[in-house]
Amino acid sequence: MSTNKKLKIGLIGGGPGSFIGAIHLNGALMDGLFELAAGAFSSNPEKSQQRGEELMLDSSRVYGSYDEMIEKELQLPEEKRIDVIVIVTPNNVHFDPCVKAIKAGFHVVLDKPLTLNYQEAKELYHVVKSSSKRFLLTHTYSGYPMIKQAKQMIEEGKIGKVWKVYVEYPQGWLYKLLETEDNKQAEWRTDPKRNGLAGCMGDIGTHAFHLAEYVSGLKMEKLCADLYIKVKGRPIDDDGVVLMRFDNGASGVLMASQTDTGLENNLKIRVFGDKGGIEWQQEDNNSLIVRYPNQPAQIFRAGTGYLGSLAQENTRTPAGHPEGYVEAFANLYRNFARCIYAERAGQTPKAEWEDYPGIEDGIRGMAFIDHVLASTQSEIKWTPFIVEK
Repeated sequence: MSTNKKLKIGLIGGGPGSFIGAIHLNGALMDGLFELAAGAFSSNPEKSQQRGEELMLDSSRVYGSYDEMIEKELQLPEEKRIDVIVIVTPNNVHFDPCVKAIKAGFHVVLDKPLTLNYQEAKELYHVVKSSSKRFLLTHTYSGYPMIKQAKQMIEEGKIGKVWKVYVEYPQGWLYKLLETEDNKQAEWRTDPKRNGLAGCMGDIGTHAFHLAEYVSGLKMEKLCADLYIKVKGRPIDDDGVVLMRFDNGASGVLMASQTDTGLENNLKIRVFGDKGGIEWQQEDNNSLIVRYPNQPAQIFRAGTGYLGSLAQENTRTPAGHPEGYVEAFANLYRNFARCIYAERAGQTPKAEWEDYPGIEDGIRGMAFIDHVLASTQSEIKWTPFIVEK
């Protein structure tokens, strides 16, 4: 197969009015490495065709179901069929299409969290690990250049031994029962059958957990969680706090809420060691604050020449030109594509390209949800964090 042709995407989900489907497409198409070739955009065939028309796709490559797409794409010549299946559906429609796509021989990009529940995650883990195909789980925030700079600085010992991690993800959009007001995002994200048993902590808490481990380089060893339902009538949590202990003895606090009234989406992480500390927040994502004792705070900025290789590899514009959420998505997609191209050419991908979330991150995220739920229901202070596979 040629190594210099665009990777063809088949999209599952992302129908009319979809938020995350459009974001994925913008990120995937940004660098010219992918092209949208096919889609099963909705379980409603008419809506799927409608979205296909909006995207100006050949109607013969717009399908009424993901089963139909996989079956018919496999019948096409190799040079014409899709290479990558991107899944942007609610959580209850992650496991089945992902398993079928991988077993059919396609690379897969999946929106987080990995699956509806931990049991599905364990089954999917083995399917992915037994395959030679690439798998990307879009924990978007690990794609920001200054998050990668923080990770590399901590790896290099710039703040010493890590002993404290604070991560918070506050939103306010679910401050009332939007799910009763014909809000599709609120409807499925607060429905245990489509979202899973953890609401806020499953939706955005998993992002915070992934960032805590990714940036610090540590692995959680045990946790103590407390979930809340702030809005009366909601069946699953919309707010929560988790105390964390890591494998090197470090402690941490994770806070996530979708009922912090008036707040937007300012994910924030602070990591402290015995030599210094770092701080990053999404509302100023091009900056990384680094602090040392008896010195003024230092502000590292994206696009500058003094950054490490991870940040440099994931920066697109000169300093002072803001990059944001869509570019972070694009960085994950670009690294994913570069690895596929390198392997097709019989080459070893650069370490910086391999730096994207995959199945290991996915199953740890689902274990996090499972343990948070168990801890909330328990009177025992600490719940050991054990990842079963």
